[in-house]
Order: sequence, then structure tokens, then C-alpha cells
Amino acid sequence: MAVASDFVVVSNRLPVDRTDDETEPWRRSPGGLVTAVDPVMRRNAGAWVGWPGQPDVTVEPFDFDGLRLVPVTLSRDDVQLYYEGFSNDTIWPLYHDVIAAPTYHRAWWDAYVRVNRRFAEAASEVAADNATVWVHDYQLQLVPQMLRELRPDVTIGYFHHIPFPAYGIYAQLPWRKQVLEGLLGADVIGFQRVADAGNFARAVRRQLGYDTKAGSIAVPTADGGTRTAIAKAYPISIDASVYEELARRPDIRARAAEIRESLGNPKAILLGVDRLDYTKGIGHRLKAYGELLTDGRLSVHDVTLVQVASPSRERVQTYMQLRDEIELAVGRINGDADELGTTAIQYLHHSYPREEMVALYLAADVMLVTALRDGMNLVAKEYVASRVDGGGALVLSEFTGAADELTQAISVNPHDIAGLKDAIMQAIEMPQKERDRRMRALRRRVRENDVARWSQRFLTDLDSARRSRS
Repeated sequence: MAVASDFVVVSNRLPVDRTDDETEPWRRSPGGLVTAVDPVMRRNAGAWVGWPGQPDVTVEPFDFDGLRLVPVTLSRDDVQLYYEGFSNDTIWPLYHDVIAAPTYHRAWWDAYVRVNRRFAEAASEVAADNATVWVHDYQLQLVPQMLRELRPDVTIGYFHHIPFPAYGIYAQLPWRKQVLEGLLGADVIGFQRVADAGNFARAVRRQLGYDTKAGSIAVPTADGGTRTAIAKAYPISIDASVYEELARRPDIRARAAEIRESLGNPKAILLGVDRLDYTKGIGHRLKAYGELLTDGRLSVHDVTLVQVASPSRERVQTYMQLRDEIELAVGRINGDADELGTTAIQYLHHSYPREEMVALYLAADVMLVTALRDGMNLVAKEYVASRVDGGGALVLSEFTGAADELTQAISVNPHDIAGLKDAIMQAIEMPQKERDRRMRALRRRVRENDVARWSQRFLTDLDSARRSRS
């Protein structure tokens, strides 16, 4: 039995990765979520419930770097059906506006229900009396309701890190009512954008007939009364100070200069940093860049595109096909444009440590974020936070949550290839004075709304919900 905790975080993955080092079997995984909730967890003897990342491995609860971690065991079938299947081949494409076709299998849904119940039971066992439990993301949409049934004394928050689709798209889901009811088990339901919260409220009205007003939803209770669930936007962010600190380190600045030198010191370096995912618009970006070279508006002697595409869901067929398509496009553009000693695109199918990413951000003159649909896109904020020199330009898709905040970026519709080409040229040719002005405004916005403020806003509302119940 795990030690009872007053504050519990529940997510698909624990904030650690397993290593092959017997002396240090776990290492902290990158990500802003643990940074955001770490102070709260330390103040409240917090616990984190999640999958340790390997199938058919049972690990007892353990302490790591001051955190109490409670592993949930998943079998290979669970990973295949619940995670790779329903979470990432049903919910992910559906919630990203059906950019790829979602697949609906009843066996996947059954596994999703089963695994969500396992997470809810684990959270129920570790939560102290009247604890606060914060559930995260689309893999665990049923956990709030299941947990409320198990532990009506706890206060439950849920944060949705990806988009929530318009009703006409959401309505395709065969289990649409069950998912809505699962989410409404929470006292506070957070989304990245105001539009996402509105889409959710509309789905609740259409499917369940509940009253929704100004972010408040009247949810029926078993005793014939109602309780209030809050559904609103809490745009997530990054720990900007970490990126600023790294960007000022002499060794990282030297590495940025080394990167430019290795690329032949071109007049402009364009940068794309993405998981290899069909939502990121990598193909649209490559098409626009390739056409600029073909049109003669850009020269391979003057401009290089560095595309970092970190591996993602490599066992899912759609992602296997995407990798083939992207690498074929890169090869075609390089074959047409490269000359001896020059390369149009440096394509890097790797993940890199944060220090190397900051060096890349400092080296790049233009950051290209061309997502077709994205809950937030923290890469855009990482780039801005890293530009302590005030340089750089950001081309940002209007279909990202970040576009709501980073209004001084060059906004683009990535489906409009001609407009995307013009935006890239605008970023490259932007006068230094305008570049500096835009970046100052972008940096101010990222610093004002950092990850600490994000978690504080959400947890303040969750605390209000807790007090209103007592």
C-alpha cells in the first residue's frame, strides 16, 4: 500500500525514464509539467501515478528526487490496444481535426476503459482523505468520473493538453457520451484555448443536455441534485528562466557558433523542431521551402533549413508512412537543389538534450512552426525564451494555441503554400529594427505567462472548487 498523499498527479507516463545503469536506474524525463507541479507536490507530500514506460514490468512505489512515484503496470496488449490503438489511432487523429482518419475498434475502447479504471484505482489508493487529484491528458479521459465514484471525498482536476474538436467532428466518436461523462467527473476541466473549452461545452449541451453558462456546467448528481464543473482555458507554457539561463551560458553560445560554422555560415538558417507527427505540417514546410529554391527566391548558397524530427510512435502504421513521405521529400529537394559543399536541408531524425536544442535556437535566424493543429506548441515558446540576444524571427501557424498569445510572430496558414512562402521570405528579409521589436514583445509575453503561472491559475481554481464543496 502506497503512502497516502494530499496532492496526487495522474498521467499516462511517470516523469522518469528507466535506464540500463544499475547505480542510477531512473532518470528524470524532460518536460514542463513536472517543473510546474513540483513545488506543489513538495509542499503537500505529493505522489505521481503513471506508467513507467515498459510493458509487463511491475514496480513498487518508490521515491525519486523528492517525488513519490506510483507505477501502474501495463501489459503488451494494454500498450497496443489502449495506448497505440485507442489513444493514438482513435482519439489523437479525431481531436486533431481528422488530419488523418481515426480508427474505431470496440476492442480498443474496451482496453481504454479497463486501463483508465486501473489508473483511477491506483489514484484512489494513494490519495489521502479530502486530497486533491490532478489528472492529465487524453489517454485518461475516463479517470475523473471513475475516481469520483471510488472517492467522492477528493477534489479532481483534469487538464487536456491537446485540442478538443468542434462538435461536428467530436460527434463521430461512437463513445462520445461516455467520454464527456468521464471528463465531467472533474471539478475543474482545463483546456489550452478558449475555443477548445467552447467546443467541449457545446458537445456537453448537444450530447448530454446539461446547462452550460460562462464556463460553468451543471452536472447531475446521484441524489437528484447538481454540482458545478468549471471548464475553461488555461494556456500552458514553459519555464522561461531555464531557457534564458541556458542561452546565456558561454559553452552553449559557442556551440551555436559552431553549428553555424558547420553549416557553412549561411546568410540565414531556418529551423523546424517537431515530433515526427502528421499534425506538425512538416510536409507543408518542406514543400514551401523547396518551391522557394526552385523559384530562385532563395539560394542554397545563402539559406539552409535544419529540420529536427524526433521519433514518435514508431509502431503505429500511420507514423511509419509519414516518416517515409518526409524522408522522400527531403531527398527529392536535396537531390534537386544541393551542390558540392552545400545542402538545402539538414534532416535530423533524433531527439536532442535541452542544451543542444537551445544552441540550435540561438543559431537559427528563423523558426518555422507550421502545425496544422496543435494544442499549444511549446517549441515556439522555447525558441522565443532562448533568444536572449533579441534576434531571430518566428513564423507561427494560426492553428496552434501559441498563436493566441504570441501575436507578434508572423502568422501563417500552413495550408496556404503561397502564403507560407511569403511568410518565410518576410522573416528572412525582415529589417533588424522590426525583428528586435517583435522579439522583445514575444519574450515579454512568454516571461509573463510562464509554466508557474499556468499551474498557479489552474490550482487556484481547483482549490476554490475544493473549498466550495466543504
